[in-house]
Amino acid sequence: MSTIVQIQRLVLKQEIRVSEHGYDELANDELTAREVVAGLVDAVVVEDYPDYPKGASVLLLQRDRSGKPIHTVWGIPKGHTSPAVLVTAYRPDPQRWEHHFMKRKPR
Repeated sequence: MSTIVQIQRLVLKQEIRVSEHGYDELANDELTAREVVAGLVDAVVVEDYPDYPKGASVLLLQRDRSGKPIHTVWGIPKGHTSPAVLVTAYRPDPQRWEHHFMKRKPR
């Protein structure tokens, strides 16, 4: 099962945690955990990290309540099946990402 499907299933069961870093980043970009969770249903996978050392994680392209792009990183702690952890959420920098925010620009 893909990482995003696992995350979406956990979110549907309300098995969610937001990391301390995640709360900081949400506040920095004036985002709410509620809008990020609500937007998960329409999220698109940018990069999947099923073998990440801290546990499977995924970088997603989502939209905020105004339709503007945001990137989120969700994970599941290694050795566990729950909860879905919102690791971070931020507004992608157009200087670092292609216009569709799905691919990093070459350095």
